[in-house]
Amino acid sequence: MKGKKILVTGGAGFIGSHTVLALKNAGFRPIIVDNFSNSEKWILKELEELLEESVIYHEIDCCDKDSFRALFEKEKNIEGVIHFAAFKAVGESVQNPSKYYQNNIGSLSYLIDLMQEFKVPNLVFSSSCTVYGEVDSLPVTEEHPIKKASSPYGYTKQVCEQLIQDNLKANNLEQAIILRYFNPIGAHPSGLIGELPLGIPNNLVPFITQTAAGIRSQLSVFGNDYKTSDGTCVRDYIHVMDLAQAHVKSLELMMQKKKSYIFNVGTGEGTSVLEAIHAFEKANNLKLNYKIAEKREGDIEKIYAATSFAEDKLGWKAQYSIEDAMRDAWKWQEYLKNKS
Repeated sequence: MKGKKILVTGGAGFIGSHTVLALKNAGFRPIIVDNFSNSEKWILKELEELLEESVIYHEIDCCDKDSFRALFEKEKNIEGVIHFAAFKAVGESVQNPSKYYQNNIGSLSYLIDLMQEFKVPNLVFSSSCTVYGEVDSLPVTEEHPIKKASSPYGYTKQVCEQLIQDNLKANNLEQAIILRYFNPIGAHPSGLIGELPLGIPNNLVPFITQTAAGIRSQLSVFGNDYKTSDGTCVRDYIHVMDLAQAHVKSLELMMQKKKSYIFNVGTGEGTSVLEAIHAFEKANNLKLNYKIAEKREGDIEKIYAATSFAEDKLGWKAQYSIEDAMRDAWKWQEYLKNKS
């Protein structure tokens, strides 16, 4: 894999930046493509500190056809693309669906055209367990039915998956691996890069860390009468370092086997919201101020992954615990506090 060029769209984002590190450590040559609409440019400096070398990046919007095409012309011999670039806020997608359809589906469609034209053989696509909707049984396998999406964001992921499958059938793509993430959390163990929500966070862990840091006065736990062990929603929380490694393994698998796959990427264990809060408290020896609030519309009660297919075919398994993730997330939050 030494020196093989991999385009990483959204490579300055939360999962993208950690994947850039993992790619470099595996011998690949990552090239970041990002318009910095949902990330910060200073993350590149942190990446360079961790890598002890400069990073290659292009400030491009993947929906800007001329600029994206010029990049493919400039960067010869690209061996693969990891496509993270997408809008991802469920609530915003409900308020502004056109923005999500145009960006999430449009950028992938154009990317596939460019990959065909410039003969780029390997695509790893960033999908989500939201494609399953409210599931009938647990754990969720890759064969679970795809139900009606509960948001425009979820629907864009379903359409993007179908777009990839149709292009594989039409031989417009050589091979692709679709990764259905469960709930990415944590940060790099150095505390130099991590999740950087702009404005009000959409996810639990930034709310936890911001509450612990005093940025928010209180954490709301939405609902405590679900049919779960403690009444709170259950999710499969996966450390971002494990998730990053799954992308590297996906590229290696495609390059070796020349085949396409869909994989769930989770730990295989369900953790309730209260259990996640207590894991944070234990890992960092802190107490959190939280309250039980009304249920939120659209929240799925319980979901976690079946991981045996990924373990078998991808040769990948989550290594980090939820306490590891909570410790790293807090280290990152403290770094942000000191930085500001």
